[in-house]
Amino acid sequence: MSTTLKKVAAMALALPETEEVPAWEGELTWRVRNKIFVMGSPGHPHITVKTSPAEQAELIAMDPQTYAFAPYVGRFGWTRITLSRVDSEQLRELLVEAWRRTAPKRLVAAFDSAQD
Repeated sequence: MSTTLKKVAAMALALPETEEVPAWEGELTWRVRNKIFVMGSPGHPHITVKTSPAEQAELIAMDPQTYAFAPYVGRFGWTRITLSRVDSEQLRELLVEAWRRTAPKRLVAAFDSAQD
C-alpha cells in the first residue's frame, strides 16, 4: 500500500505541538516548536526525515531502493524516503523518532508518560 504526503501529514500532525509550515518552492515542513523534523512536496515521490547518521546508514543498507542519503542535508543524517515503497508502520516509527530527536526533552517526557 502506497503512502501519500497526506498520510505523512496526518501522522506528523498527530504528534504533540507539530505544525505544518509551507517553506521554499512549494515544500511543506512539519515542525515541533519551529524545528523541522520532516519535509516533502506535493506531487513528489519522496519525503526527507531527520534521522541519526547511524540510523540513516542502517536504513540505506537494509533497503537502498526505499531509503537514500538526502540531497543537501544527508550529511547531517537526514534520509530521503520513497513513499511508494515504505511500509506505513515503519514510516510512523521513523516520524515519531524524528519528532523525539527534535522536540524539547520535557515535551518528549510528557509524550512518553501519556503513552503508558
